[in-house]
Amino acid sequence: MSEASTFLYFVRHAESRYVEGQERERGLTEQGHQDAGTVASLLHGEQIQLFYSSPYRRAVDTIQILADRSGGIVVTEEDLRERQLSSSDVKHANFRDAKQRLYRDPTYAFPGGESGEQARLRAVAVIEKILDKHVGHKVVIGTHGDVMTLILQHYDSSYGYDFWESTTMPDIFKLQFDGTRKLVQVTRLWE
Repeated sequence: MSEASTFLYFVRHAESRYVEGQERERGLTEQGHQDAGTVASLLHGEQIQLFYSSPYRRAVDTIQILADRSGGIVVTEEDLRERQLSSSDVKHANFRDAKQRLYRDPTYAFPGGESGEQARLRAVAVIEKILDKHVGHKVVIGTHGDVMTLILQHYDSSYGYDFWESTTMPDIFKLQFDGTRKLVQVTRLWE
């Protein structure tokens, strides 16, 4: 008999105003705070008790209301942080072109940045640990667009640049894994 399904709810952070050099500290905009409340309302009925997040404030803040309502705590995992595009002194003429290049070649990294392969390996290691530790549970993962796409790509190679570009801030994807850690289904919950 196979073990019960495990559900991971990937919550891409809500709107956050970009501030150069403030990747870790920047919080949510007013709209982002409102959307975090909507995330909490949408997921509250799912009876989730476990909450993991990137250490970046915008990711934690997006799931904190839900964790508070559910009586849970948010555990931050350093390796769930967003992919480092490049060092701060590297200027990209076109952000989307830079992202496309990284998705075309998973081993490529801009100076001071991470390749898709590097970011995926560190983040998937955390996801695998969560899947092992919380079999049969429902777990929220506070995340970012790029690292979320790379994690999904590990389980299903059809996820890539087009998926990344189609996601919104916030966004919610419910992933169902069977007892063997095989991804069975992905459902988008944010409309």
